[in-house]
Amino acid sequence: MKFLPAIHLGARLGLVLALAGSSPAASGPVAWEMARVTRVVDGDTYEVLAGGQVLRVRLLGVDAPEHDQAFGPQATDSATALLRGRLVRLQRHGTDLYGRTLGKLRLAESAGAVDSLLVVRGWAWAFDPSHVAAARLPQQAAAQRAGRGLWKCGVDGTLPPKVWRGFTAQIKRRYGVGCTW
Repeated sequence: MKFLPAIHLGARLGLVLALAGSSPAASGPVAWEMARVTRVVDGDTYEVLAGGQVLRVRLLGVDAPEHDQAFGPQATDSATALLRGRLVRLQRHGTDLYGRTLGKLRLAESAGAVDSLLVVRGWAWAFDPSHVAAARLPQQAAAQRAGRGLWKCGVDGTLPPKVWRGFTAQIKRRYGVGCTW
């Protein structure tokens, strides 16, 4: 295996980035674009019409309950009431393993951040996969203290979706009893 000096690697990286349409120095804030929410898949995943194409967008910064999880249908209903058919501003941040566009959404008329609204209303956890303190943690703590949304039965009565997804069907059935809406 042949190793290239760092200067050659840096020059090659710059060439690759230039060919891809970006450069390390030019990577600034991502532009916002107008979109319309056409479908709410679940509490943190939506289909939006942007630039003449339908995108499935996974909201950054939050993790909402799954459909088959306690409070999953309520989180989806809340997001549907808030977003379906509305104009939003979309900021794209790449794609995930499932091909969904990772992004941030803001309500077009008020510039309210959708991730913030979901956490404040108690329908999503503040989530940061890079394990840095999530920006929405103070909002989540306030929703927990007020018993809003999925926190109505207290903090101990909830299970994050990342844990829920790892359960077998048998464990999900057993865990599914308890606090209900």
